[in-house]
Amino acid sequence: MSPSPIFVPSLRLDPPPGPAREAVRLADTLAAPALLEHAVRRWFPGEIAVVSSFGTESAVMLHMVAQVDPNTPILFLETGKLFGETLRYRDQLVDRLGLRDVRILRPDPMNLDEVDPDGALWARDPDACCHARKVLPLERGLQGFAAWINGRKRHHGGLRHGLSTAEVVDGRVKLNPLAGWTRADIERYFDAHALPRHPLEADGFASVGCMPCSDRVAPGEDARAGRWRGQTKTECGIHLPSHNRRREAAQRVQDNTATTG
Repeated sequence: MSPSPIFVPSLRLDPPPGPAREAVRLADTLAAPALLEHAVRRWFPGEIAVVSSFGTESAVMLHMVAQVDPNTPILFLETGKLFGETLRYRDQLVDRLGLRDVRILRPDPMNLDEVDPDGALWARDPDACCHARKVLPLERGLQGFAAWINGRKRHHGGLRHGLSTAEVVDGRVKLNPLAGWTRADIERYFDAHALPRHPLEADGFASVGCMPCSDRVAPGEDARAGRWRGQTKTECGIHLPSHNRRREAAQRVQDNTATTG
């Protein structure tokens, strides 16, 4: 019997009665703007945040949220390894869309001193680097929120292929309003609302994350083919349930022990 997979792409659990259950029940029946309206104003007022990378497709979700309530908290992971173009694009979108509560989440400096003293952990162990620079800061940033919104889509492929519109992960509702959107849908929205493009898109980057782990994509490749090029890694870890992250970390420790023992 093959081992059960460590990564779980999408969880659709039955939450307790209340807003969470209603969100999961109705998410697939609502178009993205209506889903955001329900989530921000009806289901989780004051208890929901958007997590955005300010990447090549991020302007669509951010524009929709700004139309509902520009005061909605936007959580941005500043890993210390981002492209300067991404930081400038973030500032451009914040100003253009009138976003009023953008929260910058950074890694714990003491933790980085311990696990990545030379800043090259990304080359030795990219999962550990993502854990320190993305997973842990986001876990802290999401404290106090009952739900969060992100911009993942099924057309990204990989673990996102079977993505649900609503999930319950680690006891928190996670909404993916654009799960069923295609690249053509994204393009039409950009054009309809004259949204600015990420400056690296014109240089061949279809998906932009940290600078050392993002590459250009060739025509015909998946949008995320340039992320962690040449590795089996396809996700940074923030979209994996915590019990799976702990299981993966334990497996790596076991493998390292076996190698050095």
